[in-house]
Amino acid sequence: MRVIQFREAICEAMSEEMRLDQSIFLMGEEVAEYNGAYKASKGMLDEFGDKRVIDTPISELGFAGIGVGSTMTGNRPIIEFMTFNFALVGIDQIINNAAKIRQMSGGQFPCPIVFRGPTGSAGQLAATHSQAFESWYANCPGLKVIVPSNPYDAKGLLKSAIRDNDPVIFMESEQMYGDKGEVPEEEYLIPIGKAEVKITGKDVTLVSFGKILKQAQIAVDKLKEEGILMAASYQLDPWKLGYQTSGYTQIMLADSKQHRLVEKELEKIPEIVECVNISGRYALLVRIFAKNNRHLRDIIYEKILGIEGVEGTNTTISFETAFSRNVPLVLEDGAGE
Repeated sequence: MRVIQFREAICEAMSEEMRLDQSIFLMGEEVAEYNGAYKASKGMLDEFGDKRVIDTPISELGFAGIGVGSTMTGNRPIIEFMTFNFALVGIDQIINNAAKIRQMSGGQFPCPIVFRGPTGSAGQLAATHSQAFESWYANCPGLKVIVPSNPYDAKGLLKSAIRDNDPVIFMESEQMYGDKGEVPEEEYLIPIGKAEVKITGKDVTLVSFGKILKQAQIAVDKLKEEGILMAASYQLDPWKLGYQTSGYTQIMLADSKQHRLVEKELEKIPEIVECVNISGRYALLVRIFAKNNRHLRDIIYEKILGIEGVEGTNTTISFETAFSRNVPLVLEDGAGE
């Protein structure tokens, strides 16, 4: 099977769907003449022309609103944000219009729109360009949130998102555009919201999405050295995890008979996160609170983060790494170190 980059998988998904449906168009900053800020729309302007691949001014609220409004006249827009940090400028259109048009119109107007673009931290792009808002959108009724973890999933899920009749938030890690993976040349779709079991075992259940899945897989290999086997490793879309978990990666003690997530176990869940916890207490990487299992918690910290028994910091990412090194860590009791 051929191997392509993550950005190529994104481009293929959009191009294939646009060839099938004339109502689909791509709009965003630098998506046309520049081939996309991360080259995810390379060659699309040449193929589809400037009526369907549209460069916009730096006005996220404006072009997000144009996209939402166009769905009411029969179009199926793909709106690209250069980064989802900038989507905050247009979030009123996403939350108050796209997510609610179907309900507020009594079902008269579906809203088949995809908002896509990079999310999360990248290469020292500073605090305002390094945020992850999956949990925000996952907690908004009316939106579906997808964060793919590899080129194969990116293409299959994006094609499904474009065909979906409801608004979809499609978030791509800035650090994954160059990742390579096997992607078949023939057409395929991946259903939205269906978990994929990656590994089976007997001790621990790990649920992950996006680029953190790669870290989770590294953790699985290292935990095996401690004699801990995964009960199941899932990849799941954030919006399907539910409000209790706020769309985070999870590790929890497995129900040995059912191997399923059970509400009674939620208080034991440690979470590997890139986005901020909904309570606002934790940020960036990790929240761990495995009651009655300190050993497991410490192993997870050490194997994944290279640190011993501490939580991530409640702070933003600085542009200069020297600043980041001087930020105090937050311990379990909330005290600084």
